[in-house]
Amino acid sequence: MEFSVTSKDSRSAARCGVLSTAHGSIPTPIFMPVGTRASVKSIEPDELKALDAKIILANTYHLFLKPGNDILFKAGGVHRFMNWDGPLLTDSGGYQVYSLTDLRKISEEGVMFKSHLDGSKLHFTPENVVDTQRIIGSDIMMPLDECPPWPAERDYVQKSGELTLRWADRARKHFLSTRPHYGCEQFQFGITQGGTFDDLRAHSSRELVKMEFDGYAVGGMAVGEPAEQMYRMLELSHTILPESKPRYLMGVGTPSNILNAIERGIDMFDCVIPTREGRNGRIYTRKGAINLRAAKYADDFRPIDEGFDNHVCRNYSRAYIRHLLNVGEILGLKLCTMQNLSFYLWLTRTAREQIAAGDFTDWKESFLMEFNSNGNK
Repeated sequence: MEFSVTSKDSRSAARCGVLSTAHGSIPTPIFMPVGTRASVKSIEPDELKALDAKIILANTYHLFLKPGNDILFKAGGVHRFMNWDGPLLTDSGGYQVYSLTDLRKISEEGVMFKSHLDGSKLHFTPENVVDTQRIIGSDIMMPLDECPPWPAERDYVQKSGELTLRWADRARKHFLSTRPHYGCEQFQFGITQGGTFDDLRAHSSRELVKMEFDGYAVGGMAVGEPAEQMYRMLELSHTILPESKPRYLMGVGTPSNILNAIERGIDMFDCVIPTREGRNGRIYTRKGAINLRAAKYADDFRPIDEGFDNHVCRNYSRAYIRHLLNVGEILGLKLCTMQNLSFYLWLTRTAREQIAAGDFTDWKESFLMEFNSNGNK
């Protein structure tokens, strides 16, 4: 994988970079819209491009269940299947299996679990998760890991972290012994664990670096821990993870989370917040988030975010989109999703511009002060 750092902030660990894949180059910092089942809900691939999405994320667990490996292989991989020709990252499905607390059993070999769809018994191992992601054809794949809950006892987090490291070693060896199916090079990131215990997180990071993954993700965050503890783990990770490789904070998060993580050296983000909250009428603007279902917007004919140059703000009013939401029109969900994705992509794009200009820290503080003045975090 080619990854080059192009700019650094003089007052923090924030940096700009370019990550090159067979399906295109990705400027960092970057937000990745979540397309769990090979679809970013309600948004077509060409609309994602119009929003300036550079890379999207899909989920190995869900794609394994439906449509399944056979259909994905016959389709020629997920890019052809969904008509997306840009970069795509797949997580391992480990978090989804982790969430099936009553339906799974973890062992040294892997995870036995019951499908949440039909109750059928299934088995994930570090090796067959790599095989499935080879069939999916993602540009970047994540290895199987266990994500401990928060809070958890130190002994559990330690044992879980050691298991994740053993799985990572098996996944890395299997990845290096296999080849892509569709002629496009694939890459594999390691995932650090260790909860919020400094020594366990540091140990996980150092051991993964020895395995020489193509990039590194900070996992097990945003599972209930206070934001300041997450930021402490990122500051620690910055001192250990290689400067020459991309860093990905999994499943995070709010605009404040993202900018604070960029300040601490993180390059890549994904989160369901913009799509999930958009479908519920919570809309992100540069001045904060608003609940567009509220009665006060019934006759508000201004754009959602005045002066924000995107398709939604140029063409539709708050009153109209609120009407769509309140009468259950699908277009309302779509426009809210487009606005939120546009905002999140603008956020990381502007962060890149400010880092390159040498103004990131001042801009971040000024932006968050105004954004959070409405009670947003």
